[in-house]
Amino acid sequence: MQASSTRAAAIRCLLTALALHAFAAVAVAAADEAQKQVLVLYSTRRDAQIAIVGDRELPVLLERGLGNDIDYYSEFIDSARFPQSDYQRAFRDFLNLKYKGRNFDLLVAMDDVSLAFAEAYRKELFAGAPLVFFASRSPDVRPANATGIIGELDLRRTIDLAADLQPGLRHVFVVQSAERSVLRTLTRAQLKELESRYEVKYFEGLPTADLEARLASLPANSMVYYISVDRDGSRQNFHPLEYLDRVTAVSNVPVYCWVDSAVGHGIVGGSLKDQLAQTHAMGEVSLRVLRGEPPDTVPVAAVDLNVNQVDWRQLRRWGISESRVPKGTVVRFREPSAWDRYKGYVFATLAVLLAQTLLIAGLLVQRARRRQAEEQVRGGQAELQKSYARIRDLGARLLDAQEGERARIARELHDDVSQQLAVLEIDLELLGRVVPMAEEELANEAVHRVRGVAKSVHDLSHRLHPAKLRLIGLVAALNGLQRELAQPDLGITFTHDSVPSVLPSEITVCVFRVVQEALQNAIKYSRARHISVDLTGSPEGLRLTVADDGIGFDVEKAWGKGLGLISIGERLEAIGGSFHIRSTPGAGTRFEVTIPPLAAEAVETVAV
Repeated sequence: MQASSTRAAAIRCLLTALALHAFAAVAVAAADEAQKQVLVLYSTRRDAQIAIVGDRELPVLLERGLGNDIDYYSEFIDSARFPQSDYQRAFRDFLNLKYKGRNFDLLVAMDDVSLAFAEAYRKELFAGAPLVFFASRSPDVRPANATGIIGELDLRRTIDLAADLQPGLRHVFVVQSAERSVLRTLTRAQLKELESRYEVKYFEGLPTADLEARLASLPANSMVYYISVDRDGSRQNFHPLEYLDRVTAVSNVPVYCWVDSAVGHGIVGGSLKDQLAQTHAMGEVSLRVLRGEPPDTVPVAAVDLNVNQVDWRQLRRWGISESRVPKGTVVRFREPSAWDRYKGYVFATLAVLLAQTLLIAGLLVQRARRRQAEEQVRGGQAELQKSYARIRDLGARLLDAQEGERARIARELHDDVSQQLAVLEIDLELLGRVVPMAEEELANEAVHRVRGVAKSVHDLSHRLHPAKLRLIGLVAALNGLQRELAQPDLGITFTHDSVPSVLPSEITVCVFRVVQEALQNAIKYSRARHISVDLTGSPEGLRLTVADDGIGFDVEKAWGKGLGLISIGERLEAIGGSFHIRSTPGAGTRFEVTIPPLAAEAVETVAV
């Protein structure tokens, strides 16, 4: 009886153990079945920014959305460094060997090249696996059992942004690899439409040293558009972002790009593709498929991933005013304002001042004395203001008198001296006809000298007082000044935008004289090869910029030593304007003038 009980108990224990083992096996199988198998294909190298962002964000998005761990794999075709068709087949064989027998719940193609690879080999390698893809344009035929995201690149928008930041933009220099690729083809197709507005030139397939030499000497009113360089003309491979660092280091004009991974590598900015937004969009579509939605029922969505972004530090580096940044543009790396930096100190200071105010409340006797002193100070300030107004009025009157005297001397030279020289020229010509042959050469030489003197007098008259300034307006007069001062080895460009056709005479004369003085100084001292003059009108007034690529100078040491700068300052002060000089030895000079819109009324008020 006891032996029978023992056997029964043993049987029960064995059955229990078998049941527990079977339950554990079922639980493990259920867990394996619940864990999704995901393979992501990139066409880039492993250290490309899209691969870094995708491998960091995509597994987290999928696990969070599914509420369970996933079995995540990623592979990298690296098509830029290995474009050969043999390599594609070898990569196929590698995937076949590595994942043979594994059934994936989802195949993700992160770009056009990986999508083409998946379409070519999906049946062979990943039979039955649904596909989620990202493409820069809609495929001609939608793949079966697939859905995805279309994020079209508009490379022209970066040039539009550059034109806003650089008024007068004329030249676009595109830096990219010479190997055929989807991106290279797209770049040439889209930028061809802009060739009527800009001179577009491609730097492709150059050895790095040759490219750097060209980038260091680009003309004014230019931009560099960096697309991507994986390999240069000497067949040397590079990381595209490291190559961008070299481009921005040597370029003498601003550099722009089309993808946000370039920010922080010296570019000014551009209409940049947001790779984090691309990854999140792909994650949302992938979750719908992993949750059981048939891919063919999920619409292929078109998203705009391009965001205008600029680097605040590069705006300052190239002297680009933040006021030119279009509305809605993201400004990166802006330094915090004084309030953000010091608000803690401000509150502490206010607390101290409050405590001091409580103490000062007991010093009522001192208040009367203080008020008396303040009244004296205010009286002195009023006298100083009156004196300043009188000095400013006197300066304006002196400038008017100077212009009047210049006009009088110019008229005397033109109407009197020039006429007398013309009569003398005629007399010498008549004399040359009657003198002996031996003296005829001397008479002809005298005629030529008189003509030269007459031309010099005419030029001097024009420089003293350009009569056509009041007749044809400021812009036309500056165009004439540009042609007059241009030299064979010195180019002078003049650009203007939104300049009013009619300006007060004081402003017209002042701006003309300032440009004349600035150009003469640049020609005389800068040794420049090119001088640019830009005049822009806006509701805020006039903005004048004169820049040269000459030898530059030390502004602090030169200040106050030359009459030219003093004269410019007096003229601008008379109409309420201001100017600023940016220059360092060896780096050229930039002369910036600002004239407020109410300068004319200010001049009339002072004159009264």
